[in-house]
Amino acid sequence: MIYIDSTERLLLRELIEDDYKDLFALNNDPEVLQYTGDEPFSTLQDAQKFLANYPDYDDHGFGRWAVIRKEDQAFLGWCGLKYNEENQVDLGFRFFKKHWGNGYATEAAKCALELGFEVHNLTEIIGRSAKENAASIRVLEKIGMTFERSGTCDGIEDAIYYVARTSHEPEN
Repeated sequence: MIYIDSTERLLLRELIEDDYKDLFALNNDPEVLQYTGDEPFSTLQDAQKFLANYPDYDDHGFGRWAVIRKEDQAFLGWCGLKYNEENQVDLGFRFFKKHWGNGYATEAAKCALELGFEVHNLTEIIGRSAKENAASIRVLEKIGMTFERSGTCDGIEDAIYYVARTSHEPEN
């Protein structure tokens, strides 16, 4: 397994094909998907196929990463960066609801944001959320992202965009 980084309580690692049962369960909870615009996987095999063909690590050097709790190696959800349909680097996160309210999303998102700026030399990272998703908006604000604009994004009609920028120039 390829571990990307760690925080006080968490490990971030590449998603692997063996994560398919966790990913299937995560994406089949209507409350977890409520504000995402995503559809659940139809079958376990669809989740496995998604992971087997996940291109982001090879294509960009980053992607959505599994979030693992250090103390018991539990798969809590995912967090990470990806190029979205607008060709912007998007910070996203999704956790099992039994882990909501424990600060895991904030801890993982802060780590992912730092990786984007410090390791991948990005100068701008956005975060998008449905206006009604107060918990996700709080995470984006806690990690220092600021409101940029309202709009529509991939499956979300009433989205708001947050942004974080760094002043360093990207390496070529």
